[in-house]
Amino acid sequence: MTKSTLIVVVDDEADIRELVELHLKRAGFSTVSFENGTDFFEWLSLEKTPALCVLDIMLPDMQGTDICRKIRASDRYADLPVIMLTALGHETDRVTGLELGADDYVTKPFSPRELVARVRAVLRRHKSVQPQNIIVRYGPIEMDTETFRLKVNGENKELTSTEFKILKILLEGNGKVFSRSKLLNILWGGEKFVFERTIDVHIRNIREKLGTAAGLIQNVRGVGYRAGEPD
Repeated sequence: MTKSTLIVVVDDEADIRELVELHLKRAGFSTVSFENGTDFFEWLSLEKTPALCVLDIMLPDMQGTDICRKIRASDRYADLPVIMLTALGHETDRVTGLELGADDYVTKPFSPRELVARVRAVLRRHKSVQPQNIIVRYGPIEMDTETFRLKVNGENKELTSTEFKILKILLEGNGKVFSRSKLLNILWGGEKFVFERTIDVHIRNIREKLGTAAGLIQNVRGVGYRAGEPD
C-alpha cells in the first residue's frame, strides 16, 4: 500500500479515532476521520475517493448500519469496502453487518495490529478479484462484470460487490460444486478472520435478490454450492 491509499474512519469516540488513525498511518496509509455520519456523507458529496471505510455502528446521528446501507445503494460508492467497528460482539450482529454488505467486522476492544491486518486483507481481496469476461449470461441472469450490474429477466438487481463475485464464480463454474472453504479461499485468500458462516449469509442474500431465478443457486448438502441447470 502507498500513502495515496486513503482510509476513512467514522467513530464518535475521539480516542478510538486517534488510535485507529495512528496505526493506519504507521502502516503507510493516509487517513481522514469523522465523528458522525452527517459529516462523513457531506465529505463524500465532494466526490472524494477513499479506498476503504472503517465504520462504527453506534454513532450519535445515525446507525452505522444505515450508513452502510446508503453506501451500498449509491452509484458512486456501492463498491467501497467497509469494515464495521463495534462493541457488539454477538454472531447475529456480525451477520447483520454482512447482510448489509460489510466486508468485515471487528469488535471492540480490538488489537490495532489485527485491524490493520484486516484492512490490508480486505483491500487485497477487493483488488485481486478482477472481472475477466465482460458479460456473463446464465439462463435469465445477465451480469456485466465491468460495471458490476446485474439483470434478471431484464430487471435490474442490486448486489454488493462480494455477492456479485460469489454469483459470478458459481455461474462460471457451470454446475461445479464449490465448498464454503473454497469460496472463502478464492475471495479472501484463506484469511483466518473470515468464518464459513459468511458464505451462507451471502448466498441467502443472493437468492433473495435473484427472485424467480433463486433456484439456480443450489445447496449440495454437506459439500457446498453450485449453479443449477438453467431452463
